[in-house]
Amino acid sequence: MTKQFWILMGAGLAVVALGLSVLLLSTKSAHLELDGSILKVRVLEMNPNASLVIVDFRVKNPSDVPFVVKNVTTKFVPVSGDPTDGTPISKPDVENVFKYEKLLGPKFNDVLSIRDRIAPHETVDRMVGARFEMGESALDLRKAIHLTIEDLDGTIADITEKK
Repeated sequence: MTKQFWILMGAGLAVVALGLSVLLLSTKSAHLELDGSILKVRVLEMNPNASLVIVDFRVKNPSDVPFVVKNVTTKFVPVSGDPTDGTPISKPDVENVFKYEKLLGPKFNDVLSIRDRIAPHETVDRMVGARFEMGESALDLRKAIHLTIEDLDGTIADITEKK
């Protein structure tokens, strides 16, 4: 192994590393993802064993590809025990809840529903509603609320409440 061999080997590896980094950086914006945070969680007790949860959140699509919503799920994580999935509430039902239940406060955002599009580089505020089979006091003692948004292509965004 001569000195010339090691110099040429190092130069070749540097060229390959430079080519790979340019390739990865140039395609970064083509990877579909969704970043977000939960802004507010509102709970309305319907009876001692059932509550309605409204989650207001903000999401940003940093990619160059539109995010088209296929499915939205809400999960309650208690301080101890197993997480519980909520039953989604449709857009018209959430509208009716805000129309007749003034205890929730004002409606700040539109409801995120199936086939909604989040354009490339767009930041939007939305909300979702879910019914949980537990009282308001149990929901107030939560560890977190997880919001999972799935794209038509299968990409999944998970947004977790910071408590």
